[in-house]
This record gives sequence, C-alpha cells and structure tokens, in this order.
Amino acid sequence: MFSLTNPQKRQLKALAHPRKPVVIIGDNGLTDAVMQEIEIALDHHELIKIRVNAEDRAARDSMILEICAATSAAQIQRIGHIATLFRRNHEAPRIALD
Repeated sequence: MFSLTNPQKRQLKALAHPRKPVVIIGDNGLTDAVMQEIEIALDHHELIKIRVNAEDRAARDSMILEICAATSAAQIQRIGHIATLFRRNHEAPRIALD
C-alpha cells in the first residue's frame, strides 16, 4: 500500500470523473474471478472505477477495503456504490502524477 498526497488525489479524481465502472460486483460478491478481473484492470489502466451492488453500506465498505488490501490499490474516492481505485503499474506507468 502506498500513500498519495492531496493534490495527487485531486488529479486522479479529475481523471476518473468521465470514466465508467470497469468491474461490477453483483449478488455473488467477491469471487476469485471478480478479483482476477480487478487485478487485470488495475494492471492495464492503473485508475479504475468499480461498482459494488451490495445494499448494505457496511458490506460495500468491507468489500472495498478487502479489494484494496488484496490488490495493494489505494482508494481514491467512493460515492454511493462506485469506488475509484488506483495502483501504479511500475513496468508500464500510464498516469503521470504531479
């Protein structure tokens, strides 16, 4: 896990704003296949949005925390069911942080 400065978080939020969720977590929750898709998306895009379709707010929070812990991604923001995650791809960085 790594830490981002507030200006870096603002920059990532601005970049994420027009994006659509690339992974949607449905009724089955966090399966191995879903975690694998999140890993692939983070490797390819670095900055992704995921949609967590859990009705309970605590369940959504725990799923997002579990995803961040398992993938070493940083949560940039969460609005309702949508979470924005960032993980630097050290081999092929796509986003230049200030």
